[in-house]
Amino acid sequence: MNLAALWAACIAGAYLAGSVPFGLLIGWARGTDLREHGSRNIGATNAGRVLGRRWGYVCFALDVAKGTAPVALAGVLTGTHERSPLPTADALLWITVAAAAVLGHMHSVFLGFKGGKGVATGFGVLLGLYGYLTWPALIALVVWLIVVRITHYVSVSSCIAAATIPISALGFALFRAGDRGLSLISGVREAWPFLALTALLAALVIWKHRANFARLRAGTESRVWEPRRKPSS
Repeated sequence: MNLAALWAACIAGAYLAGSVPFGLLIGWARGTDLREHGSRNIGATNAGRVLGRRWGYVCFALDVAKGTAPVALAGVLTGTHERSPLPTADALLWITVAAAAVLGHMHSVFLGFKGGKGVATGFGVLLGLYGYLTWPALIALVVWLIVVRITHYVSVSSCIAAATIPISALGFALFRAGDRGLSLISGVREAWPFLALTALLAALVIWKHRANFARLRAGTESRVWEPRRKPSS
């Protein structure tokens, strides 16, 4: 298989992997269709709300894995993960694999091109882009955990965490440029495909949460991890 065909196979495989609706499958295995309960979303948050926190964690892990695995595999099969600095053309192809996995989750071929909000799978693809966006993704996870503990709103936490990724990705790009003796402009020019990806993912995640913003304004948004109230004596 030539390199062009290999990239095409990786992109198609990433979309199909991202399209697997793990939340829906877990719900069916538990005798429940997540599309008919809670927020009617097939993601980890609704799975945890409807099926129990343990199954929400399982769904989250699987949704992350279906983003990480095809991106990391594409990097290994094409040798992309070994090149530094990475040529722009190769970076764009690798990013296309990542985007395909996220789009698969958001617009699954198995669900009539409907799907989830892409937070967990988006996190997964960033982990798979090792050496470029792994650390920004981990920083976003820490931000998510802190914000959800403070606000108890997954939607707010997801949007804030997503917005931090382009910022931290830019910071790491500038740090790498300085460490290699490059100018800041050269560092941004070299990393622009990854910066564009993180900005696009952040915008998509925020856009997919627009219904949550409406519920927040109406005071009807569901909360998580709230401390249990002590029974009155």
